[in-house]
Amino acid sequence: MDSEGERLLEMSTHREKHFMAGEIVRDVIMGMSDGLTVPFALAAGLSGANARSSIVVTAGVAEVVAGAISMGLGGYLAAKSEADHYVREQSREKEEILCDPDTEAAEVADILANYGLLPNEYWPVVNALRTRPDAWLEFMMRFELGLEKPDPKRALQSAFTIAVAYVIGGLVPLIPYVFIPIAKKAVIISVIVTLIALLFFGYVKGRYTGNKPIRSAIQTAAIGALASAAAFGIARAIQP
Repeated sequence: MDSEGERLLEMSTHREKHFMAGEIVRDVIMGMSDGLTVPFALAAGLSGANARSSIVVTAGVAEVVAGAISMGLGGYLAAKSEADHYVREQSREKEEILCDPDTEAAEVADILANYGLLPNEYWPVVNALRTRPDAWLEFMMRFELGLEKPDPKRALQSAFTIAVAYVIGGLVPLIPYVFIPIAKKAVIISVIVTLIALLFFGYVKGRYTGNKPIRSAIQTAAIGALASAAAFGIARAIQP
């Protein structure tokens, strides 16, 4: 085998390392960010209303359970809707390929031309796709419609991931109230613990989403702090 063939063989066996769990990370971010901020704000608001720690814990746990169910159901419906949309578009695209193949072939040519390929380069590809209906359909779904085939298990996985992340995040600000019976004292520890958790979560989120970790950490903590401060202030203002 010549050097060029060896080089191509080596390239074909090469496996690049890319992060492939983007959807899972997105679900974790969605569940955890709400889980940390909403129960945190609720607990701070109840503390501002002079509620006992036991009441804060009871209300907080109830909110965490309800929030996890709601968020999980929302994630399930979103993923299910995405899958249903893909099936509808796939059916429509398949019918177009069967009923008007010349127009669809011209669309393939236009797509490849947009990548800088010349007619003598892209027409062989177009003609090859016309002999492979399944590959042609997948090509149109990806490059014309920008749709990737969803994982059939995606809806349940999304619901579970979001719900679990929400529960984990939601329990963090409630832990101090379990051990400190006076809510006004517990809220101080809750603020510290939750802000640390928000900073850590924001930093990790920034690393995985490609943003600046430090900036992401500060933004996430600031949003949580504003939410809890608003809830605390409103509770104090309307307290009889």
